[in-house]
Amino acid sequence: MRVFLVTLHSKFIHASLALPYLAAYGREAVEAKISLGEFTVHEPKEQIIAAILAEQPDIVAFSIYIWNRRMTLEVADAIATIAPGVQIVLGGPEISFDGPELFQRHPGVTGLIRGEGEAPFREFLQRRAKGIDPAGVPRTLWRTAEGLVEGPSSPPLADLDAIPSPFAAELVDLSRGFVYLETSRGCPYQCSFCMSSLDPGVRSFSMERIRSDLDILMTREIPKIKLVDRTFNYDPLRAEEIFAFILKNNRSSHFHFEIGANLLDGATIRLLKQVPEGMFQFEIGIQSASPDTLKAIRRPITLEKIHDNLERLRRETRITLHLDLIAGLPHEGYSRFLSSMDRIQALAPHHLQIEPVKLLPGSPLRREARERGIRFDPNPPYTVLTTPQLSFVEMEKLRGLSRLVDLTYNSGNFSGFLAGLAARCGSFSNALEKLQTFWSHRRLFRFPLQQRDIFERLREFVEEQFAAEEALVLKELLACDLARCERPAGEGMPALFDTSLTAAEQAAVQKKVREESAKVKGLGIKIQHFATVFCHLPQFHPRTVVLFIYRIQTGKRMTVEEVRLRIE
Repeated sequence: MRVFLVTLHSKFIHASLALPYLAAYGREAVEAKISLGEFTVHEPKEQIIAAILAEQPDIVAFSIYIWNRRMTLEVADAIATIAPGVQIVLGGPEISFDGPELFQRHPGVTGLIRGEGEAPFREFLQRRAKGIDPAGVPRTLWRTAEGLVEGPSSPPLADLDAIPSPFAAELVDLSRGFVYLETSRGCPYQCSFCMSSLDPGVRSFSMERIRSDLDILMTREIPKIKLVDRTFNYDPLRAEEIFAFILKNNRSSHFHFEIGANLLDGATIRLLKQVPEGMFQFEIGIQSASPDTLKAIRRPITLEKIHDNLERLRRETRITLHLDLIAGLPHEGYSRFLSSMDRIQALAPHHLQIEPVKLLPGSPLRREARERGIRFDPNPPYTVLTTPQLSFVEMEKLRGLSRLVDLTYNSGNFSGFLAGLAARCGSFSNALEKLQTFWSHRRLFRFPLQQRDIFERLREFVEEQFAAEEALVLKELLACDLARCERPAGEGMPALFDTSLTAAEQAAVQKKVREESAKVKGLGIKIQHFATVFCHLPQFHPRTVVLFIYRIQTGKRMTVEEVRLRIE
């Protein structure tokens, strides 16, 4: 029996964890060749079909998600047409709540697995190997000659260690530089927009298993390890033990965790002070700063405690903080959402993500949508379109704000300019609203922009929207930001700099550059520089030459030093 497990990623760098789990658990039960096929949605469909058929499979099982549903079903239909004897099985979060209509639209589909797939898929393989009809396997919907047969419900695996480690079995592709790791399943929260609200509590792999998997990945020096636990620190003592193990044994890997900020305790924060810069990133779903909204989505968190813990993390640790807000939730209109955004941005996270809520199949919020007056796109990714508190036009404005947050705030390259703009507009959200109006009128959301293009558009925005003196100050802030992230040189540079240095100023610049070059001679460090005049920012009155020194070394990030030269 030849079994081919298939998924289509959104990016090549992603490596599946679900398929290796299925293969590891299935191999223990049956004598079969179980192979994995990982493709992307960007590959030609015909090439994917050819690669699958080249395996000469008896069974093809597809793992389906929001981003690959349409293309996966097209591939499945083609496989069924070309090789009607192949059994096609579907599973994954995107397909788990489909029913008979799926089988009507896709007559080549043999079976559907609901929820966690390891146990039902293994039982299906066992029955198939023994020649027993698989119809009736728990948590499956199966096509038979007599019609569709729905299997009974069943609990998920209680002992996660029963699934052999896919890392120890060398089933996970570790060559892509990015690996998913799971240490627990389920979530302590019951948020109505999230599929994890359907899980019966939280289950954890044993600490022995967690250490073993981590040791494999850290020994291989995987560049980025993303923990997919819904709330990694649901048990603070468990989380602290894992953090300590990583700190003791990590070589060079970067770790991404999703945590609950309100669950952090003093002991954990004290431990996290030891984390070196660049090792940990915390993604924290605030979702909303409105108590009414949090109550409506059944997310019982204390905003004050979250605020205090985030301030401590930002002040006392070197952990990268990524905070999430969700637009379109119940009871949160446009102005209230902007208030949430200002409150969260004031915590100075390194990244701020703003996304419209997705009404996922099977989620409680989707079931409540009609009652709550929420309208959403019926096609993946099922994004909210309007709510009683939020019109479609307002939702589009929030999408624009989200895009601008990504282009400016999250890039880390516009911090001075954004602070100055927010001060003049009254708030961070007011500043982005003003910028969003300009971006929309110029139709700039339609096309991708390179970094220099963004600086140039911001220069045009400032000159169009602000009086002369304010514009001069904002443009100097923009110029400082640009010089801090790249050396201004070449064609296409925004007209932000005054490089008309006097002879004395030029001599001072050259002297300083010679001194800095002498310091790094023989160290494999290349020195570049850029000098400009600033006059309008208070710290540069009445005239200051600022020398930016760029140190470039192979294999390391460029560093920038800013030197102020006052020539008497």
